[in-house]
Amino acid sequence: MSFAHEFGQLTVDGLTIGSLYAVIALGYTLVYGVLTLINFAHSEVFMLGAFGGLFAARALLPAGGATPSGLTAVALVTVGLGAGAASGGLAAFALERGAYRPLRRRGAPRLAYLISAIGASLFAANLAGKEFGRQSVPVPDLFTNGTFGRVLGAAVSVQTVIIFGVAVVMLVVVDRVVAVTRLGQAIRATAQDADTARLMGVDVERVIVATFVLGGLLAGAGGFLYAMTFNASYTMGFVPGVKAFTAAVLGGIGNVRGAVVGGLLLGLVESYGGYVFQASYRDVIAFLVLVGVLLVRPSGLLGEHRRRAA
Repeated sequence: MSFAHEFGQLTVDGLTIGSLYAVIALGYTLVYGVLTLINFAHSEVFMLGAFGGLFAARALLPAGGATPSGLTAVALVTVGLGAGAASGGLAAFALERGAYRPLRRRGAPRLAYLISAIGASLFAANLAGKEFGRQSVPVPDLFTNGTFGRVLGAAVSVQTVIIFGVAVVMLVVVDRVVAVTRLGQAIRATAQDADTARLMGVDVERVIVATFVLGGLLAGAGGFLYAMTFNASYTMGFVPGVKAFTAAVLGGIGNVRGAVVGGLLLGLVESYGGYVFQASYRDVIAFLVLVGVLLVRPSGLLGEHRRRAA
């Protein structure tokens, strides 16, 4: 079939995976905005959220093996999302307390943060492999995945609607939290100038913790959504994590809306590129686009000049 004929399906698929990249990318961009720090252990927060949601949903599955429907299916998906978000939030909190706060209090150099992040990432991944097994763990069917409707001539499944819809809601909520709430004001003040924010009475340490937890909540819920399609495994965080980091840089790391734009754009580029070329070139194409954008605009599409870290 021609590209024009497949355009609708490619667009739907690209926006769906791109919305998940955007959800994960927000964790990178929020932490970077406050600390000018790349949290390379964020991918494991995503992975732990996926397992948390998986185990919660599986524990509540009704006996008999029949696929849930109606309110039962809605409840299972909601519980899975909530448990995934809670697991991701707890993992991010533990990560900030154990891997970053001691370094920050000692005034450690930036390289120490990077090494600590890599160590925490390897620890979390291998601990998950030991506890949850080295093989992929499928998420059980939580609802009947039929065809919801058609968009641009493409069949849209119920699962696609759930993943895209929940991701978009989370993105909008976070944008509003950062834009209009007191927490969002504190985050933006700390990101702009941490020293001045302290002088104005902002509890910067509390803002840093809240930023990590907020990013972890998003990553954990996103991990469960991702696992609904691709299953859960102890290594599942690496590739989506790298893609989400790419999306954050592409949109302008430190910019919340830039992370959303970058994630959606990356998803579309992967989808279209994988069709025009071979599917195995999807990752190559995505990173080539990143390099091209950075050569023209190093700060990313919506990025700005950075200031001192908190």
